[in-house]
Amino acid sequence: MGQIGSFGEIVFEVSLENMRTFRDFSRSATSNWSEHERFGQKPRSEFLWPDLDEISFVMRFDARYGMNPKAEMDRLLSWCREGRAETLIIGGIPIGMDQWVIRSVTQNWIALDGTGKVIVGEADVTLREYMRK
Repeated sequence: MGQIGSFGEIVFEVSLENMRTFRDFSRSATSNWSEHERFGQKPRSEFLWPDLDEISFVMRFDARYGMNPKAEMDRLLSWCREGRAETLIIGGIPIGMDQWVIRSVTQNWIALDGTGKVIVGEADVTLREYMRK
């Protein structure tokens, strides 16, 4: 039981009181190249620059584990709309060169109670590297 990591004020944790974790974590990196034509030969490749990395994962929120699923998912939505940049830390180690922003978040309302309150929800989150310099 303890802290798995964090994204700014959002703490990924498993304890007796709370469970805020993720699954299906993936990170992708790409780069930009130019191809220079050469007469009678194959083109020559030239590395130009690295692209910004992307990370995606799914977070699950369940009222049985001390969460308010709607509030948790709405916080992610708000941060996406604000363009808020935060540090991503997993296992005590900062991920990436700088900070990350939420590029997209999709809310999935899995279960509602008899009054329409979300009791189980998932958020598909995509982060993109944010370079301040």
